[in-house]
Parts: sequence; structure tokens; C-alpha cells
Amino acid sequence: MDLGLTFEQQMLVDAARKLVEQEIQPVLDSHDRDRALPKDAVLRIMSKAADLGLTSARIPAEGGGAGLGMLEYGLMAEQVPPTVALILQPHEATATRIYLGGTQEHRDRWVDDLIAGRRICCTGSTEPDIGSDPRGVKTRVHQEGDQFVINGSKLWISNSTVCDVMNVTCRMALPDGTSRLVRVMVDRAESPFESREVHMIGLRQAPHGEVIFDNCRVPKANLCPDTGDTAKLLTLTWLANRPLVGLMAVNLAQKALDMTIEYAKVRKQFGRAIGGFQLIQEDVADIHTAVVTSRLTCYHALAAMDRGERANALSAMAKRYAVDACDRAIALAMRVHGAMGLSNELGLERLARDVRMLHIPDGTTGILTLIQGRELTGMDAFRG
Repeated sequence: MDLGLTFEQQMLVDAARKLVEQEIQPVLDSHDRDRALPKDAVLRIMSKAADLGLTSARIPAEGGGAGLGMLEYGLMAEQVPPTVALILQPHEATATRIYLGGTQEHRDRWVDDLIAGRRICCTGSTEPDIGSDPRGVKTRVHQEGDQFVINGSKLWISNSTVCDVMNVTCRMALPDGTSRLVRVMVDRAESPFESREVHMIGLRQAPHGEVIFDNCRVPKANLCPDTGDTAKLLTLTWLANRPLVGLMAVNLAQKALDMTIEYAKVRKQFGRAIGGFQLIQEDVADIHTAVVTSRLTCYHALAAMDRGERANALSAMAKRYAVDACDRAIALAMRVHGAMGLSNELGLERLARDVRMLHIPDGTTGILTLIQGRELTGMDAFRG
């Protein structure tokens, strides 16, 4: 087992770091840190991220995508500020869902622009009272002539306030009185819908909001093929999303670790640098351990996917462990910094708020625990 990066992998990491330094961070710094980025700023970031394949990582090269391995995708994604990763990942995952689960017409119409970052997309699955159980979706769609009509609402949708295209999970009634889940492509230019920003505790520059569909009419051709695998397609993309969210937490905790080591060397108490005190060294060691183990756990899950292994348990474990461990690591970093760690000036409090945002997307800690438990025991704790 070789845990070192290959030359090609290190090149990808270096390219991602350069992209962040030269193209992404200047956009973030030029906008209010406590407000969602406007659409023009998101499009600037998208167009630059497209050059490295971050808008099309899971779309194969023959489809115009980057066709990256999941580990390579994760290596680059870890370098991206999480507030931007929370924009890019939902976009890339949705583009992948359109490519894999749409019609040829859908691919021809949308995918090229999404890959290039000329348009923004997202997935509308979660609802005000539907989150961990996507099969419970209540948003309805019915046919009227050559159109479908959507009614319902979606909540906690990344990119919803700036998106051009949304892949919406709906429930369609069947003639026998039952219903089934379907996916409908909603192009905002032809089928307007209402959206509003939802202000969150952290990652505030990432557009995040609520969507209302009030008799939203879409062409009949926008219905995705009836393969009966709507929930399965969502799950397959969630598998990689989970360790990618874990790596967002690693990004934040690595910053906290770097700040803590530097501070421990210069901050003096009782006549010497606090880094020389045993309890401070214990905190620094624990932060470092959390970062390294979280990173490797996420890499392990992504590499397993590249090998074609069943990674449901590893994916769930990677996200829940990494986010929890990095949350604790940032709390330790704040403790080492004392009162300064609580200040707005230093920025650790922002890291603490940002990492709290990562406990929920792509599976809550509780649900991921049950997924991992189900994979280990063969027994389903939440469906029976």
C-alpha cells in the first residue's frame, strides 16, 4: 500500500491550489463574506473551475467531461475553499445526473454548457419536511396536454437562487392510484419559479435557498426517462459526495492546524512560548491527528470507488467521521488561541461556523451511522 501521491496526482493538487490562489480567492475577497455570491461571481468561478474538470469530474471524456477518478477528484476538491466547493459539488453532481439519467436531448441541450460553466445547475430533492428519506417527496407533477405542471416546494437547495437549470425530484400519480418518483428538468428561462435566499450559520457566500413551484409548466420532453431508479441515481452520486464533504471539513481543519502551530510558537505565557507546554502540545497533536485520519479516511473511500468496490459503508463513515473529527479539531484550535480564538478578527470563529454546516448535506450524521450499520450487519434500522 502506497499512501504517497503520484507525480500526476501532485500536479493536480498543485494546479488546484494555483487556481484557488489566482482565480477563486480574489473573487471571494472582493465580495461580502456574509452574503451569498451574486450570479456573475459564481459564473466567473465556474468558468475557471471548468478548466480543471471540477464541473464535470464524473462525466466521462467521451461525453465531454473530465472523466476523473474519484480519488483525483477528491485531491483537487480538498484544495477548494468549502464555500466554493458547496457551489461546485452540487453543480457537478447534477450535471452527472443529467448525463447519466437524462435523454440524449437533455444531454445535447444542457450538458455542454454545464461542463463549461456557462450555466449553473442544481438538484431539487430536499423539502421542508423531507430530507433523509428522498422517497417521501411530496412535490407533485401532472401532465396537461404537451406540458407537465409542477406544484410544491424545495428547501436547503444549494445554488437554487442562481441556477439556470434544476433537476427536480417529483411524485407523479399513476392510473392505478399509486404514484412514483420522477425527475423533471426545469429550465428557468422557459419555466420561471420563485426562489429566496436562506441565511445560514456558515459558508455564507454559497447560494443556498428555498424554491416554490406554483403551477410551474415545463415541456413534456423535460421528463427524465422512466427507469424506476430515481432514488438509486441520487444515491450513487451521494456516495462520492459524502467523502467530498468530509474533505471540505479537512480543508477547514487544516487551516485551523496551521494557525494553531504558528500561534503556539509566538504566544508567550509565564516567560516562554506556549508551544512548549505539554497540554498545548497535546491539543496540537490531537488537531493534527484529526486532520490526517480524516483525510486518509476520505481518500480510502474514494479509492475504493475507483476500484469498483461497494463503498456504501466507507462513504458514510468517511463523511461522518471527518466532519465530526474536524469540528472537534477546530474547537481545540480555538481553545489554544484563548480569547483571541473567539474574536472575529482572527477567523477561527468563521471556521467553527463553516464546519457546522457540513454535518447535514449528503446525509446527516445519524443517517450515515445507520447506513454504515446496515452495511455491516445486513439489517436496515430505518426501513425495517
